[in-house]
Amino acid sequence: MEKSNDSSEYGFILVGFSDRPRLELVLFMVNFTLYSVAVLGNSTIILVCILDPRLHTPMYFFLANLSFLDLCFSTSCIPQMLVNLWGPDKTISYAGCAVQLFSFLCVGSVECILLAVMAYDRFAAVCRPLHYLVIVHPQLCLRLVAVAWGSGLVNAIVMSPLAMTLSRCGRRRVNHFLCEMPALIKMACVDARAVEMLAFTFAILIVLLPLALILVSYGHIAAAVLKIQSAAGRRKAFNTCSSHLTVVSLFYGSIIYMYMQPGNSASQDQGKFLTLFYNLVTPMLNPLIYTLRNKEVKGALKRVLGRQP
Repeated sequence: MEKSNDSSEYGFILVGFSDRPRLELVLFMVNFTLYSVAVLGNSTIILVCILDPRLHTPMYFFLANLSFLDLCFSTSCIPQMLVNLWGPDKTISYAGCAVQLFSFLCVGSVECILLAVMAYDRFAAVCRPLHYLVIVHPQLCLRLVAVAWGSGLVNAIVMSPLAMTLSRCGRRRVNHFLCEMPALIKMACVDARAVEMLAFTFAILIVLLPLALILVSYGHIAAAVLKIQSAAGRRKAFNTCSSHLTVVSLFYGSIIYMYMQPGNSASQDQGKFLTLFYNLVTPMLNPLIYTLRNKEVKGALKRVLGRQP
């Protein structure tokens, strides 16, 4: 498989939303606002988790990592999309496309696995409360995060070169607003079934397997909550998990819905907006979900701002 001279020399054209020129200015303003809120919100969560000693626990260690991932996830493609929405130039260099694809694959994979790690943390907190700090100790937290990053890097290191070096016979138009692997594979003028099968295998390991672990964890949590006699105890257990469950529903819900759609032109346009949702809207909502529904984070934020002792 040899890369096209045209694409390596002149780069790619990100079609994005150029077929709807009247929508581009509106999308620029909306996405710029959402991206700014996402950067501000996730940066705030990271700083609060670092600066407040009361949040130096496994749950907030994972939350800070999730916020960092959300920052990386959005930044991997949103700034380039904003540049393309602002003016007539829709190009991206070959190197820029490769970096964007690598970042998108790596960070997206890490986030899938980290959400499963956070579900295990919530399982230990609800089902093994007396042994929680013994089970989820700092060394285990670091190892779990390292496994998540290692898995994401392996996925990106394997799949990015395969997708980028497919022969495209001079085709440069990417029917998306980012260099996404399915869009790049569709541009190939050679048989890409081997690459597609490998991508499908990685998707099972990195998307479906963590989702299965999340569902198993919450199955055990639900069973444990039902055994709690007092309404106050059940409410406390529910509040412990509700924020993470909301984030999981938003992230996985949009991904699963998108990839279950048929590959016609309507679903391709819909796919762009769904990709935008889990790449920008979800990272923007995550800090709000954890802040608005978490008294400890709100208290830590007030202490960091000096409004509360």
